[in-house]
Amino acid sequence: MSNENRISHVRTSQREPGREQRILTLKATQLVWLLFGIIEAIIALRVVLKLVGANPESPIVAIIYGFTYLFLYPFTGLIGSPTVGNLVLELSSLFAMLIYALIAWALARIVLLIFYRPPGPVVAVTETDTSEQHTTP
Repeated sequence: MSNENRISHVRTSQREPGREQRILTLKATQLVWLLFGIIEAIIALRVVLKLVGANPESPIVAIIYGFTYLFLYPFTGLIGSPTVGNLVLELSSLFAMLIYALIAWALARIVLLIFYRPPGPVVAVTETDTSEQHTTP
């Protein structure tokens, strides 16, 4: 067999061990921040609605108050809320936002501490395939 009829194909690929686990870990922390961010935003909306004296009989306001009640129940009556007429500053809701932010930070850190693996060396894999080229006379 002569070298003229040989064809070589070389393919090099790089693989980083643990890359998928790092991506999954970072996505999990992003999910924690997203969920707690949504909760924080809805509680902040409640604080603003209470502060401007929104009508609690309005359907959207009632939905927001009802949903946020689930997350604010442990903080009910913790701190007094100053009122002027129908305007209310819910200090307990602001305190709850602080606590939920700390919980989100702690959960994100725990996920990183348990599951994150630092990047290791990149492994290069080279494959060579040699085949004969057939020519017809």
